[in-house]
Amino acid sequence: MKKILANDGIDKIGKELLEKAGFVVDTEKISQDKLIDIINEKEYSVLIVRSATQVRKDIIDACPNLKIIARGGVGMDNIDVEYAKQKGIVVINTPAASSHSVAELVFAHLLSLVRKVHLSNREMPLSGNKEFNTLKKKYSDGIELKDKTIGIIGFGRIGQEVAKIAIGLQMNVLAYDPYVSSAELEILFPQVNKKLDVTITTTTLDDVLINSDFITLHVPGGDIISKKEIEKMKQGVFIINASRGGVVNENDLLEALNTGKVAGAGLDVFMNEPTPDSKLLSHSKVSVTPHIGASTKEAQQRIAVELSEKIIQAYSKLQIHS
Repeated sequence: MKKILANDGIDKIGKELLEKAGFVVDTEKISQDKLIDIINEKEYSVLIVRSATQVRKDIIDACPNLKIIARGGVGMDNIDVEYAKQKGIVVINTPAASSHSVAELVFAHLLSLVRKVHLSNREMPLSGNKEFNTLKKKYSDGIELKDKTIGIIGFGRIGQEVAKIAIGLQMNVLAYDPYVSSAELEILFPQVNKKLDVTITTTTLDDVLINSDFITLHVPGGDIISKKEIEKMKQGVFIINASRGGVVNENDLLEALNTGKVAGAGLDVFMNEPTPDSKLLSHSKVSVTPHIGASTKEAQQRIAVELSEKIIQAYSKLQIHS
């Protein structure tokens, strides 16, 4: 029997596709410490995870029935990928399915910060009916994104989606990626049934740091932004991190927020998830979300479909070669 444990869940459309292909799909969440025992006891051959479940060498070594590890999403830093492959396990992810959702969240943070929506949303419920005119004056000094420059560090699928939205908002785009020299962007305008083809040539990291009004990061990990990099940025720059916790040094970011070097930060990811630094969460210049970049209904459906199709295909190949 082909059995799958979707330990971090899967959209019902994906579950239905897998069941039609003959898989039994269990979605009951198993705690990390019990995962090995349950995988072996119920003889799961496929493990589906998101970012919560860790699939390290201990699980890979202790679960000989595992044939496929499937990650719903892009990053696979919670999986020992190369070790799993060495053991003959197929590792799958869905790099394209959530790109647009993450890109939209970047601009949700940016627009919230430049118009101080994240702050007025806190104050209006408390005193908006008593101090309306005072608050109106307080929050009337926002800025526009139009004609500003957005710097995109990491110009893969998500970074390119960010660029498309930025162009639609009439922003200038600077992009840095050591693995991408240029990218062809196709921007669709469905209302008039037209498209715009734009070529973005990437530049140096220093060019992005020095000349951007807003900087957003879309990299798989690493220590990319710390005090040294912040010092190169414009006074009053805005930083968005919807990639990985630790990509931006949080202590250095806090210092720059307090001095005014950084005017605002939008954070969807944190170094110490699920217990992020409370100083960041409560800071008046920070817009925060709890790691929801890929978590839209549309993205979850796309992820589920892509993941299911890849699992069915991979399992079929494994059966042929076994």
